[in-house]
Amino acid sequence: MKYGESFFDILYLVFTVTVGIIILARSRGKTEKLMGIATLILGCGDAFHLVPRVLNYFVEADFTAALGIGKLVTSVTMTIFYILVYHIGVLYYKLKPNRSLTVSVYALSAVRVILCLFPQNGWIENSSDMTWGIIRNVPFVILGILVIILFFKHRNASKRFRLIWLWITLSFAFYIPVAVFAGIVPMLGMLMLPKTVCYMIIIYAFLLSVIKDGSGKKA
Repeated sequence: MKYGESFFDILYLVFTVTVGIIILARSRGKTEKLMGIATLILGCGDAFHLVPRVLNYFVEADFTAALGIGKLVTSVTMTIFYILVYHIGVLYYKLKPNRSLTVSVYALSAVRVILCLFPQNGWIENSSDMTWGIIRNVPFVILGILVIILFFKHRNASKRFRLIWLWITLSFAFYIPVAVFAGIVPMLGMLMLPKTVCYMIIIYAFLLSVIKDGSGKKA
């Protein structure tokens, strides 16, 4: 199991960072730049957790603190990723500014990050406290729902992005049981693999949008 999971984690990180660089190199507009930045933030943030996780399998050392801090970093960068995905949707679909929705996205993100910084999360001890797993993920789930609704409402406007709402929904469906119950049922951690696949599909949609459609063009 450790070899298969480690290979997958490394493949995901290489794929994400490589695609992010390609998107930025090929970008010709603000929307595409945001796609590249979002992709790199996701990959680099996940590296803080996945690299210690892989090393933990093969190196005789205590990675408890590194794994916990890595989860904290990943929690923050995932939140930033969804802020950027929200803006990507608004720009890509050329939507009129919605001040209340934008404020909600940032307010939920700020609450999520602040909750993640509370010492009760036990990041240093790599704790899996269920109560705080629920508390810090409530605003994150609401944020995800807002982004899902945005892409669902405009799903027929773009072939490339038609199913992004579904991949985001599935990523949350796989993520929440792990974030809340993995401390009780460790096997639930396996759900992070399909969650990661959902992210890779979203990133691939970004890549196709850039290299095949061009800046700001919907297909």
